[in-house]
Amino acid sequence: MDEIEVIFYIEGLGNDKKVLESALKETAEKLRRDKSLEIVDLKMEDVIENSETETLKYSGMIEARLKGTLEAITIAAIKYAPAVVDIISPGKIEITAEELMKVLGKVSYMMGELMEKFGPLAAYPKFDELPEPKIGYTRDEIEEFIFNERMIVYRFVVEAYGNDEEEVKIGLAKGLEYEGCKINKLVTKVQEENRGRKYILIALELVSSFETLFQLTAKYAPVAISIIEPEIIDVTAYELQGALVDLAGFAYELTTRPLKEKIIEKETFKFKL
Repeated sequence: MDEIEVIFYIEGLGNDKKVLESALKETAEKLRRDKSLEIVDLKMEDVIENSETETLKYSGMIEARLKGTLEAITIAAIKYAPAVVDIISPGKIEITAEELMKVLGKVSYMMGELMEKFGPLAAYPKFDELPEPKIGYTRDEIEEFIFNERMIVYRFVVEAYGNDEEEVKIGLAKGLEYEGCKINKLVTKVQEENRGRKYILIALELVSSFETLFQLTAKYAPVAISIIEPEIIDVTAYELQGALVDLAGFAYELTTRPLKEKIIEKETFKFKL
């Protein structure tokens, strides 16, 4: 697998300057100790104060230039949640379907752990007025997606809960279409039922871009993933950068939820006073 060189810009925010400085130093040390990554350069900016705000008024930045495999860089994007990711090289990588499945398995596991702790990511607006999406495509259409639109065909098994199996199925289908996915197959099976609430496994065959594949893996943390075709996936630096920024953003959204909730509580309390 090709080695990838990136720059991570890792932002820190806080209300206490010394605590934030300590946290940034700890993050820098974790990067230095990370044996899966080669540190090309590591800079830590001074913590600065924004006098125009009372909440999270201190900020600091780590600029880390790193080298590693796709797997190592992907894991690091989730672990360190950089605000910005720049791909330095290469301009394009080729990855086998088997290698990609391994990377996606790590993404699913890590994001699943975060969602178990902080709550789900896949939240959509109401789709009541939208028609049900198309499910099922011809072989010619699938080949058009793969060869002309550079899409990937893959299978997920995801978990879902709900009172009505058909409503869960339709809601998921609309959500996937909203994400930019083509649905070739969708099969549901109720595994358990408790007081009318059903635990459902959903088997999906989907077609989408590389970036959407990463997004859906992060949001749904599927219990099973398989890449059907193509056997070799070529990914541009721009596509990889987009996928890594998405993953980092999702991880940041989850891990900062407790802090955001405290800020909202504080602001609400001040407003009441």
